[in-house]
Amino acid sequence: MINRQETGAKSCAGCGARLQTASADMPGYIPEAALDKEPPVCQRCFRIKNYNDAASVAVDNDEFLRLLGSIAGTNSLVVHIVDLFDFEGSLISGLQRFVGNNPVLLVVNKIDLLPKGINPNRLLNWAQKQTKAEGLKVVDIVLCSAKRNIGFERVIESIGRHRGDRDVYVVGATNVGKSTLINRLIRDYSDLERELTVSRYPGTTLDAVHIPLDDGKEIIDTPGIVYKHRMTELVPRNVLGALLPDKPIKQLVYQLNAGQTLFFGALARFDFVEGDRQSFSIYASNALQVHRTKLERADELFANHKGELLAPPSKEELEEMPAWTRHRLNIRRGTDTDIFVSGLGWIHVNGAAGALVDIHAPKGVRVLTRDALI
Repeated sequence: MINRQETGAKSCAGCGARLQTASADMPGYIPEAALDKEPPVCQRCFRIKNYNDAASVAVDNDEFLRLLGSIAGTNSLVVHIVDLFDFEGSLISGLQRFVGNNPVLLVVNKIDLLPKGINPNRLLNWAQKQTKAEGLKVVDIVLCSAKRNIGFERVIESIGRHRGDRDVYVVGATNVGKSTLINRLIRDYSDLERELTVSRYPGTTLDAVHIPLDDGKEIIDTPGIVYKHRMTELVPRNVLGALLPDKPIKQLVYQLNAGQTLFFGALARFDFVEGDRQSFSIYASNALQVHRTKLERADELFANHKGELLAPPSKEELEEMPAWTRHRLNIRRGTDTDIFVSGLGWIHVNGAAGALVDIHAPKGVRVLTRDALI
């Protein structure tokens, strides 16, 4: 097995895991024949990049938190990346206590997923309000799409303005676009010829990856925090393609009477229990099938057609997922409200008459009401 003395702490250029040749099912495995390639890439990153395939590897979440907690003892700028599509689900709760007195720059990624024509100033004001409500103090908030190269110059400008002579730690939950953003930094501001491994699979970065800057400081990409309250962490890997949007989501509007139900495949269910006839707008991946039925038939429909008419996931995959929990939500009259389901998207209540609704989602998935994003 490779050790630090023999390799000079040689790490995978894609995910940061320490390279080893002993165990193919552990992080950092590399076949001996590939050891001399530059830059060195573990077998897992090689398969993600070339075959869009990811082997499961066990990464201790306590290690993530330990690494995050070590930032407080440094003099750094902390860049916290969140996913606009899963804002509340990807915001690191209690980040302030982990980073100490270091300034925090909030980068709100994936704005390209929203329908066109949304006022960016409204998005920014909404993000500021939500961030303040979560108790997170930030020096700036920047909206961007690392994938589509939207707003990236503003990210670079803000990092330059607030960094001074500090290192830069990049933190975030899994799958928020950290590695995509850092690859843009590498291409634009570093002479390194490597890139971090980018995929839709959670937990792609397995250890801190250090990228040297021209002034002797570093950008440190940390592993993504795994939050089990996000549906993306609970579904089988092959379901992520339907759950995670890769292009602007199309608003779906349903005019509903009380006593009607919407199924989101077999991943979640929305019941309009009480209220005046009104419309609800769905903001979820275009690949996810929405099925409408009567509330009185919903249980029977799910029992008979889950994994088939109501899919994904398949019947077999559903058996591996947590059972559903019901969340009863009272939408107050006169409010402009979203019903947010972490990792799935949100439902906007278009009327102001109020409503009583139930959300059924896998146990542990975060469900809440919030001020409307759109």
